[in-house]
Amino acid sequence: MTPNSLSVLALGAAIQYNHLHQHALDVTGGICSLLFRHNPRTGDLQATSGFALDSLRTDPWLPGPEEAALVAEAFTRHAPTLVADTGRQAPELAARLCSRAALLLPLVRGEERVGLLAIGFEAPPSAGSVERAGAEVGDAFITALELLHLRQTDELQRDVRELLDEFTGSLAATLNLSAGLDIFCHGANRLFGADRTSVWVHDRRARQLMLQASSEASEVVRGVRVSSDDPSAPAAAAMRRTRAEIVPPAADEATAIVTVPLRGTRRALGTIVFEGVRVETGGELDLLDRADELGRQLSSAIENMQLLDDVMRSRRELENTFDSITHLVAVSDMRGHIVHVNRAFATRVGRKREDLIDKPIADYIGPELAAFLEQHKATRATRPRGDAAVTGEVVDPVWRGPFMVTVTDLLDHDREPVGSVVVARDLTSQTRLEAEREELRKRLTQSEKLAALGQFVAGIAHELNNPLQGVLGHLELLRTTGAFPKQLRREVGTIYREADRAAKIVRNLLVFAGSRRLVRRAVSLNVVLQKVLSLRAPAHRAIGIEVVRHYDEKLPRVPSDPLLLHQVFLNMVMNAEHAIAATGQGGRIEISTAVAPSRDKIVATVRDTGTGIPEDTLSRIFEPFYTTKEVGKGTGLGLAITYGIVQEHGGQILAANHPDGGAVFTVELPIAPSRGR
Repeated sequence: MTPNSLSVLALGAAIQYNHLHQHALDVTGGICSLLFRHNPRTGDLQATSGFALDSLRTDPWLPGPEEAALVAEAFTRHAPTLVADTGRQAPELAARLCSRAALLLPLVRGEERVGLLAIGFEAPPSAGSVERAGAEVGDAFITALELLHLRQTDELQRDVRELLDEFTGSLAATLNLSAGLDIFCHGANRLFGADRTSVWVHDRRARQLMLQASSEASEVVRGVRVSSDDPSAPAAAAMRRTRAEIVPPAADEATAIVTVPLRGTRRALGTIVFEGVRVETGGELDLLDRADELGRQLSSAIENMQLLDDVMRSRRELENTFDSITHLVAVSDMRGHIVHVNRAFATRVGRKREDLIDKPIADYIGPELAAFLEQHKATRATRPRGDAAVTGEVVDPVWRGPFMVTVTDLLDHDREPVGSVVVARDLTSQTRLEAEREELRKRLTQSEKLAALGQFVAGIAHELNNPLQGVLGHLELLRTTGAFPKQLRREVGTIYREADRAAKIVRNLLVFAGSRRLVRRAVSLNVVLQKVLSLRAPAHRAIGIEVVRHYDEKLPRVPSDPLLLHQVFLNMVMNAEHAIAATGQGGRIEISTAVAPSRDKIVATVRDTGTGIPEDTLSRIFEPFYTTKEVGKGTGLGLAITYGIVQEHGGQILAANHPDGGAVFTVELPIAPSRGR
């Protein structure tokens, strides 16, 4: 209802009330009249119009005890009540009417108090005047008030409907509550003739009210918050009330603040605050009724929007949860057609989700899984209701891998099957993990075996080393002094060589057992490899071996013992030589160094073109005393010692057969930390 329409209604009501007041005086013989409207919110009587009065006081009539008793008697009897001496019986009313006597005429609709008409007299009226007043005047005023109320209600409903139609149209177009409330605030501002209209929405979790929209958005920072427990904030104070209220203006202000609580079905939603509202005399109740109606309509719209937002948020959460499942999930109906799939399923079959809807699920799975689903469907009627899930492992060619598939009946609210839910868990990563776990188990077994054997070997090596050194010392002394006859010198030389060989075996045993302490320093791996190849160059030329080097010239250093690292690669190169020599023809040794993609270690490989490693031997290649060489040509400690040295350096060594023939050994060593770390 616009301010102009309110003015027109008020003008028409004033003209009509003047006629009614004149009629009341003509019927009763009174000299003046005053119409009070009953405020159902507070029980006060508010003067709204008068006739033949010097002035019309707009403040509520607050009767004293004797006056209140007279008013109550009039409403209780539903009949005119005579006050013969107003100065004594009703002094407050006498001050307003300026008459010696008064007639109180209650205006009642059913049991509802509508208002009170007070007619002033110079002297108490006759009984006939009182009866005529009750019969004619009261009904006329009630009818006029009812007609005015109906016209105001009609205008109110029309204006509120237009405003809310604009508001709901914005919501339907944008589904944005803030944008719709901005439109609402501008329309409500015009409807109430306010300087500013704002809507505050209650945040229950934070126990705060947030400024959601305002008719002066350029001057208001959206998102301003106040505590819902702050009594000094009009929006917070009004939220706990049940109806609209007018905050009285200050003494130097001509406008007031109107607050309207927004209440949903079960909780408070927020508050509308109208600032700078000009309240017309006697129009407070109409203003508050308009505000209450607007608040009820807006509360319903906000609550519906919040419920819709909750539903949409719940749906998004369910869809996000559905898509976050890494397993393949598909829902099909009783026909076997797809109803819904998650993102993992659509990605696996290489189709968009919208393209899969209402398509047969059998078109996107392998034959084994299709048969599995058909079997589940065929046995649905014979299975117990609580035994609706069937699980099996299949290898699906369409999905390209092994899967653990669970098929479950899709049930409706009556627990009747309406389709199937297929959940497939990819076993590829699990298979890979089990292979890695088996490899780690083998390495652990190898390490435990080497550790136990190392302790045993260390004790024996120390016990053998001392007598062997004594034997070698005495043989060297006898050979130097020439104490042997010439015919025994050859045999003594053989004894010395075998004793020296035994001593070397003992030294290797000590290295294998870890008796030699590591002396780490930053070592260039390329330099170590170059020294090894230079040492073995004559043997390579004799056998016809070509050496190919692929060195990373910017290779960082590794923290290691150079002598032990030299022994590692010397053993590997010599094994490569023996493998190539076993072929009876020349070959090639390829050595390469590079930094691993992770940038935290160096990778060195030694590949030969020899006979390779038998598959049944590959798993035991690093075991101590295990050798494939002929008796007397190998101790079986070379690769075991190499394995132990690499492990002690914090690296690892791997052996494999190359696809193009021969064997390849890979050594990974950690890179030395830079200076200053």
